Amino acid sequence: MPGFADKQHSAPASDIGEPPIIQVSKVTKQFGSLVAVSETSFDIRRGGIVGLVGSDGAGKTTLLRMIATMTAPSSGEILIDGFDVVRQRNAVKKRIGYMPQRFGLYQDLTVAENLNFFMDIFGIHGRERVKRRERYLGFSNLLPFLNRRAGDLSGGMKQKLGLACVLIHQPGILILDEPTNGVDPLSRQEFWEILSEMRGQNMTILVATAYLDEGEKCDRLLLLHASRLLEEATPAELKSGFGDMEEAIIHRILQADASLREDNFVV
Repeated sequence: MPGFADKQHSAPASDIGEPPIIQVSKVTKQFGSLVAVSETSFDIRRGGIVGLVGSDGAGKTTLLRMIATMTAPSSGEILIDGFDVVRQRNAVKKRIGYMPQRFGLYQDLTVAENLNFFMDIFGIHGRERVKRRERYLGFSNLLPFLNRRAGDLSGGMKQKLGLACVLIHQPGILILDEPTNGVDPLSRQEFWEILSEMRGQNMTILVATAYLDEGEKCDRLLLLHASRLLEEATPAELKSGFGDMEEAIIHRILQADASLREDNFVV
């Protein structure tokens, strides 16, 4: 179908021989008659930030939930570091940190108590507990607010606390579903500075975003529309020949819609 991604980008020479850390193969997810994700395939190499962009209802959240083991594909296969998200769910969960759109902070608990709760879950004790608290609340600039209730934090501070809780068990893969949606510009910038630091430590980050300026900070982009993967490219490749990212994405979505209308046309 014209306008749809029909091939995988070749891996950089430095990646040849190392299997992708995330492999999505012909994945479809249906809810009754509704197809949320359709025949989607892509690979993600270890390290860097991959952005998931596209129209509302494109299937971004459903795709992330499948990768994060929260819902099973109707068909196809997803491997995380070689482990199947359905058959080897526990092994996958140890390797990922997942932050959904509405992350479950405990509003009546303080910043420190929320972080302690997640360290309890992951069995982090002793000196390591103190070390990780200092690290993840430190670069989130939340150490001065240890005793503040989560419910009294600003939107941006809540998101940074949520990220700290997700990172506390030091996963190799970070999966984020529109983590800065509705957050003020300064907090969005601070949040992405944290992600940049994580990328520098060779973490693999898959993030859905509604902000195209954030998409330009990613190493690669996956463009979804109407349950399908339209294109996989670098930000520069995606907007090549267009004035900006928004113009490029609108063009590809309109092109895909035109192709769908042609395929569905009945004489």
